[in-house]
Amino acid sequence: MATLGYATVGSNNLERANAFYTPLLGSFGITPLFPHPTGGQIYGKDGAFVFGVIGAYDKQPATVGNGTMISFRCDSTAEVDAFHAKALELGGKDEGAPGFRAPNFYMSYFRDLDGNKMCAYHAA
Repeated sequence: MATLGYATVGSNNLERANAFYTPLLGSFGITPLFPHPTGGQIYGKDGAFVFGVIGAYDKQPATVGNGTMISFRCDSTAEVDAFHAKALELGGKDEGAPGFRAPNFYMSYFRDLDGNKMCAYHAA
């Protein structure tokens, strides 16, 4: 069975993006693994690559994907709350406060500093 291996987002201001994602992901135990050649950062957990913030490969400006969203699975509703709060503290934009969205799915939404839509969720 195939599962999601990793996700990346592009940024036009990698220094600012790295300053946002390093503490945000660090609050989950996801830490920098290595710098990306574009000036971005690759993050991982338990030695595995899970997320990257990079410059666009084609050297064109990075853009936000319409309808694209990346989610981070949390171990509890409290972790969803904390992740969402940390994102907003770091300058992210609220796109939906933490709460139940579907039976057994506690979710929150925010946009990063480049406008990429993210979700933190817990399957209760």
